Amino acid sequence: MEIKERFLNYVSFDTQSAENSQTVPSTSKQLKLGKYLVEELQSLGIENALLNEYGVVYGTIPSNNNHQGDVIGFIAHMDTSPDASGKDINPQIIKNYQGQKITLNEDKKLYLDPEQYPQLLHLIHHDLITTDGTTLLGADDKAGIAIIMQMVEYLHTHPEFKHNDIQIAFTPDEEIGCGSNHFDVKYFNADYAYTIDGGDIHIIEYENFNAFSAKVNIHGRSIHPGSAKNKMINSTRVAYEFDSLLPVHMRPESTEGYEGFNHLHAIQGTCEETTMDYIIRNHDLQQAKKQCQEFIDIVEFLNKKYGYQIIDLTITESYLNMKEALKDHMFIVEQALAAIKENGLDAYCSPIRGGTDGARLTFMGLPCPNLGTGGFNYHGPYEYCSLTMMEKQVQILLHILKSTASK
Repeated sequence: MEIKERFLNYVSFDTQSAENSQTVPSTSKQLKLGKYLVEELQSLGIENALLNEYGVVYGTIPSNNNHQGDVIGFIAHMDTSPDASGKDINPQIIKNYQGQKITLNEDKKLYLDPEQYPQLLHLIHHDLITTDGTTLLGADDKAGIAIIMQMVEYLHTHPEFKHNDIQIAFTPDEEIGCGSNHFDVKYFNADYAYTIDGGDIHIIEYENFNAFSAKVNIHGRSIHPGSAKNKMINSTRVAYEFDSLLPVHMRPESTEGYEGFNHLHAIQGTCEETTMDYIIRNHDLQQAKKQCQEFIDIVEFLNKKYGYQIIDLTITESYLNMKEALKDHMFIVEQALAAIKENGLDAYCSPIRGGTDGARLTFMGLPCPNLGTGGFNYHGPYEYCSLTMMEKQVQILLHILKSTASK
């Protein structure tokens, strides 16, 4: 099967995860893709492929190498973001892209314009897949699944290719920060792994944000507006005040590279009650903790100003920067960089302005940097991917396997 057919098949599954769900996985529809992947893995000779009760798919390709060395894992996630619909995706294929503006949806006036998205100019002569402007595409991370499965098929049809034990896993709920909650590192039994969940395949990512979430609950005093003078405290206005006290220059739209941010992800409220959800991000842990302290200081200030516990604050750690845990395992990064270069590409490292399952798995004892998929503009209708990059990434993974089998 060609990787294009495989990818288009996977994106036909609606696997959107749900943030406020109490089930594991958060949506049952993710299990439909999980079951399908198990059947596909079994058809490609992975006899022990299974979908467990937590919605994680596992499988092992046994070594055919007399000199058994590192056991490598490859991981991708099955869910798509709650930020946009992943149902009834209608992909568009642009063959041999020439640098033109791409129409996603004429009715909605949605276009992929290289002037706005200059990455497109690095993809001249690539075959691209885009959305039709009504949904996301699902390259995050079904492109990663397709790359891994294409590698599995190659190994199945080329038994002469020598390799060590290989572990495969596909996780649910990565997009809501729960992808590794029920991942069994001991059962997976790999020395290290790679998540295939990035963008440009020239890049390997082993630095990610230290991530915290903050829930701000504001308790106002609702009084009839006709008699509200000196009595009403409108919780929505206090929410505006709270947000205005955070540094303006630390909003996502003002930051890049290693710069951290505070992102007001959601707000819902009435005069009586308002809830605000923030994500707090910084590559530097001490700076991230300083940002968290700023939230605490603002709460203390406003509670004192209004004379009662008008605000309750809960700050939760989501994941930490895997760089600290990977610093003693940099050969994992170096062999991936070498594989990229051996396939005729420039290779470099770049910090993730986000996180992956690999960040938490690294701290769970499974070193796990991140490789690209060829996908861009994730989580919305401007998402697209390069089939050309996807095909090349399969070759990069095979090169990693070949180099470790010869050690």
